[in-house]
Amino acid sequence: MPTQPSRELETFDNPMPERDYTIHMEIPEFTCVCPKTGQPDFATIYLDYVPDQKCVELKSLKLYMWSYRDLGAFHEKVTNTILDDLVAVTQPRFMRLTGKFNVRGGIYTTVVAEHRAEGWTPPAPVTLP
Repeated sequence: MPTQPSRELETFDNPMPERDYTIHMEIPEFTCVCPKTGQPDFATIYLDYVPDQKCVELKSLKLYMWSYRDLGAFHEKVTNTILDDLVAVTQPRFMRLTGKFNVRGGIYTTVVAEHRAEGWTPPAPVTLP
């Protein structure tokens, strides 16, 4: 297989660091393994962030997400770990990671974790008529 999963996240320079703007990504094929039963867990991961100097490179993000496929992890831990890893490499102004896990035993689980850079204040929302 020419491509393998990887825990290495790569970045590139933000092309517009002078502006607050939001990057939204949906990762619908996330899988990990339940650490109690060994059964697969499926989720859609939503990533929203306001970059500062760096943006995450998409192929490395795909390979990073793939690296969880056989890893036993609770939903809460895996969501927070992914956020921590992304924050470490991109140092964003703001980042929110949402893990929306498929039903397991009749229960859907959604975990939301956030990071806000110290001193960063979001711009006031614009309300249009």
